[in-house]
Amino acid sequence: MSESFIIGDRVYLATTPPYIKTADTMPMLRPSDTVPVGTPGIIVQQKPGDSWVVKFEQGSFLVDTPYLAKVVYENNSATEE
Repeated sequence: MSESFIIGDRVYLATTPPYIKTADTMPMLRPSDTVPVGTPGIIVQQKPGDSWVVKFEQGSFLVDTPYLAKVVYENNSATEE
């Protein structure tokens, strides 16, 4: 499931990470269920180590590439890839 993303891509949380880290100045670990699987978000920044800052409804979090998938648009409707 390793994909390449660019800033502005619409993504969703494809699998549950063991924990999720906030993208704040002082990051904090949160339980993995803070952002449920399938929650859509937008890539806002790339970080070293194959990580991305993703803005979800619950806030901005650092998420590794294997836990994300792109939202694909077909015929004016969004589908999960």
